[in-house]
Amino acid sequence: MEPDFWHERWKRAMLGFHLAHVNPHIQRHIGQLGLARGERIFVPLCGKSLDLVWLAEQGFDVCGVELSPIAARAAFEEAGLEYRAVSEPEGFTTFEGGDLRILAGDFFSLPAACLAGTRAVYDRAALIALPPAMRGRYVRRMSGLLPDAPPVLLVTLEYDQSQMNGPPFSVLEGEVRAHWSERYEVDLLEDDDVLERERKFAERGLTALREKVFVLAPRGRG
Repeated sequence: MEPDFWHERWKRAMLGFHLAHVNPHIQRHIGQLGLARGERIFVPLCGKSLDLVWLAEQGFDVCGVELSPIAARAAFEEAGLEYRAVSEPEGFTTFEGGDLRILAGDFFSLPAACLAGTRAVYDRAALIALPPAMRGRYVRRMSGLLPDAPPVLLVTLEYDQSQMNGPPFSVLEGEVRAHWSERYEVDLLEDDDVLERERKFAERGLTALREKVFVLAPRGRG
């Protein structure tokens, strides 16, 4: 992964991805993941999202991965949480405190052992952070990291890509199904017009913006 790409992704994340409140989708749909207290949920490309702390407060074991150690550290400090930082695994700095752990480093270099025991995934800002050429690689890496195919709550955006440069990028529902349908049943939970609410994107040139929420349920499990 090119460092310049990730640095630019992180800067835009602070402007486009980060919310000043817990995302209502995870609050409404956490039950779709069938996650019990104490079980692990993985949040890829997590930034400093307030969702991380909210999930930990619900009693879940939360593991995020994020390129920027600045964002990882801010997730704890802005929530007033005590934490410690250790230089492991190799190539990562791990910030941890209570039920929250964030590994700062390149997602594509993350050792699978770090995610052992993961029972669910929450992707609000990972798939849409990546340009088209990288999204297949991301899905393949997720499959390698999580061979047991835990359920996924996935949030995407759809808009006319010619009107705005990502990230966040537009990811159409058909692409979601093409990437994930081999391993998962893909169920659309919400499809909302959010441009009026997300005026920062209108200021960047968008004339329409839809936000979609999916739950990906592993095939062959009843």
